[in-house]
Amino acid sequence: MYRDFSHIDHDGNVIMVDVTGKEQTTRHAVAMGSIFMSQHCYDAVAQHTVEKGDVIGAARIAGIMAAKKTSELIPLCHTVAITHAALEFDFYPEALEIRAQCTVTCNGSTGVEMEALTGVTVALLTIYDMCKAADRKMEIGEIYLEAKSGGRSGTFFNDRAHRRH
Repeated sequence: MYRDFSHIDHDGNVIMVDVTGKEQTTRHAVAMGSIFMSQHCYDAVAQHTVEKGDVIGAARIAGIMAAKKTSELIPLCHTVAITHAALEFDFYPEALEIRAQCTVTCNGSTGVEMEALTGVTVALLTIYDMCKAADRKMEIGEIYLEAKSGGRSGTFFNDRAHRRH
């Protein structure tokens, strides 16, 4: 029953996976997520007129910081020596959507999928926090792992990206 879950031992106990013997390789992960907002709020972010300051700049820094602290937030997540973390933002005016992409890389024995997912989520939460006075109806969603590479399981690409816009 538990064989498919690496964080559960043969007795059903939750454990931290032992990665001691895993090969050190370059690991890379990309996560995506979106925030949808009102026209007024979208325009303020796009035109850099939000009272609290540079929304995208703050979200970028928050996402990178979150990626670096993932092991402190998610139980049993390994501490990873991240060699690169970046956040990019794309604006889609027709949908009143800002899409965030978090990319994380390391050289290690475990992947950085959780770091990328944490980074993109916190970046979106930061946008919400900085804009909530203008729009409390914002919606965060569509958070997913777009791609990963490195390690024994090899390369993964989520075909969801081809179904978007």
